[in-house]
Amino acid sequence: MTDLHLWGCSSLKTLPRGLGNLSSLTKLNLWGCWISTRVPKGLGNLTSLLKLKLRDLSCLTTILEGLGKLNCLTELNLSRCSRLTTLPEGLENLTSLTKLDFSYCSSLTTLPDGLGNLTLLTKLNLSNCLSLTILPAGLGNLSCLTKLHLTGCSRLKTLPEGLGNLQYLTDLHLWGCSSLTTLPRGLQNLSSLTKLNLWGCWISTRLPEGLGNLTSLLELKLRDLSCLTTILEGLGNLNFLTELNLSKCSILTTLPKVLGNLTSLAKLNLSNCSSLTILPKGLGNLTSLTELNLSNCSNLTTLPEGLGNLNFVTKLDFSSCSSLKILPEGFKNLTSLTTLDLSNCSSLTTLPEGLGNLSSLTLLDLSNCSSLTKFPKGFGNLNRLSKLDLGALSRVSILPKGLGDLICLTELNLSSCSSLTVLPKALGNLVLLMELTLSNCSSLTTLHEGLGNLTSLTLLNLSNCSSLTTLPKGLGNLTSLLKLDLCAISRLRLLPRELGNLTSLAKLYLSLCSRLKSLPEGLGNLTAMTELTLSNCSSLTTLPDGLGNLTSLTLLDLSYCSSLTTLPEGLGKLTSLTKLYLANCSSLTTLPKGLGNLTSLTKFYLSYCSGSTTIPEGLEKLTSLTEFTLSNCSRLTTLPK
Repeated sequence: MTDLHLWGCSSLKTLPRGLGNLSSLTKLNLWGCWISTRVPKGLGNLTSLLKLKLRDLSCLTTILEGLGKLNCLTELNLSRCSRLTTLPEGLENLTSLTKLDFSYCSSLTTLPDGLGNLTLLTKLNLSNCLSLTILPAGLGNLSCLTKLHLTGCSRLKTLPEGLGNLQYLTDLHLWGCSSLTTLPRGLQNLSSLTKLNLWGCWISTRLPEGLGNLTSLLELKLRDLSCLTTILEGLGNLNFLTELNLSKCSILTTLPKVLGNLTSLAKLNLSNCSSLTILPKGLGNLTSLTELNLSNCSNLTTLPEGLGNLNFVTKLDFSSCSSLKILPEGFKNLTSLTTLDLSNCSSLTTLPEGLGNLSSLTLLDLSNCSSLTKFPKGFGNLNRLSKLDLGALSRVSILPKGLGDLICLTELNLSSCSSLTVLPKALGNLVLLMELTLSNCSSLTTLHEGLGNLTSLTLLNLSNCSSLTTLPKGLGNLTSLLKLDLCAISRLRLLPRELGNLTSLAKLYLSLCSRLKSLPEGLGNLTAMTELTLSNCSSLTTLPDGLGNLTSLTLLDLSYCSSLTTLPEGLGKLTSLTKLYLANCSSLTTLPKGLGNLTSLTKFYLSYCSGSTTIPEGLEKLTSLTEFTLSNCSRLTTLPK
């Protein structure tokens, strides 16, 4: 036998003594077995073994000395052996080893000094060794090492000076080494390094001087270096750098002028650099840039004019740049841009006239740009736009004229546009629209019949449109609609009869429609309905008999319907119902006899139904019930047997 795979045999607690006799075995995988605290003694006899995987042996506390006899071993995986505290001295004899994984060995405190003898090692993974405080000096002897993972070694305070000897090292990951305050000087000698991740290290105010010598670097992640105040000029030497992440360097005030030298840079992340007030003019030289993230740079007031030179940029995130007042005119040149996020730019007063030139734009988010009052003329030229968020533009009273030309639009958010009184008729041209949100448009008085043209619509939210008094008949054409939210339309008295045409509707929310007196008979046609909420419809006196047809209904909320006197007998047909809320239906005098048929019911609230005197028989059939409240039913005289 050459291969033995026992991965995931989680009930296997012991291995046979004869395992050591398998002299031809080259691969042994015990990943996830429930092996006792020690690996069997015969393991050292498997001298032909090339790959040994002991990952996730959570009971394992020690490795036997015989491990050092496995001279042919090339891969050793002890990842997630969380109770393993020490390694045997014989480890240094495994000179054929190329891959060594101790990741998530959270109890491991030290590594053997002889680790430096493993000169063929190319990959060493020590990530999330939470108890590790020091690395052996011999680490610098691992001359073939290409990848070193120390992510999450939160107690590691120093790195050995010999680290600089690892001339073939390409990946160095120190993410989450939060006790690491300095880096060895030899770091500058790592001429093959392509990826350096220092995310969350407690580095002092400056990075090491030699950082600029790492000229092979492709990715540099300095995120969350909360003590960092300056970036060294040497950064400009990193001509091959494609990704630079300085996110959450919260006291970083300036960037070096040489940033503009990084002409290979494709991704630049400066999000949450909240002390940054200005960007270098050279930003416009980064002509390879495809993604720029400046979100939450709350003190940034202007952007450099050269921004318009970034011809290949596809994503710009300026969200929550709350001090940004204007965008540069060169913005119109960004014809490759697909995503533009300006949400929460509360000081932004105007958009550049050339915005309509951004013909590749598919997502535009202007939500909570509370100082914005109007849109530029060419808005309708953004004919590839699929998602448009104009939520909470509280000063906008008229939507852009070209809105109806955005024929690729699938999602439109106009929520909390509190000055908006009317929607353009051309809105009906958006036949691909799937989601339309108009919640909290408190000044909106009417909806055009053209709304019925939006036959692809699956979600329509009109909640808290408190000035609406009627809904258009065309609403009945929206046969793809899955969710309709009409909550808190306080002036709405009637629903259109055509509502019964919405046969795909799964969720209908009508809570807090305080003037609504009745529901259309066609409600019974909505057999796909799973949720119906009518809570606080205080003028509602009756429910249609067709309610019993809604056999897919799982939630029915009628709480605080204080004028409701009876419930239809068909209520007993709603056998899928799991939640029934009738609390505070103070005028309700009787309950339908078929209530005992609701055997799926888990929650039933009847509290404060002060008009009810009896509970119908059959309640004992509700065996799935976990919550039943009858508190303050003051006229209730008896309970069912």
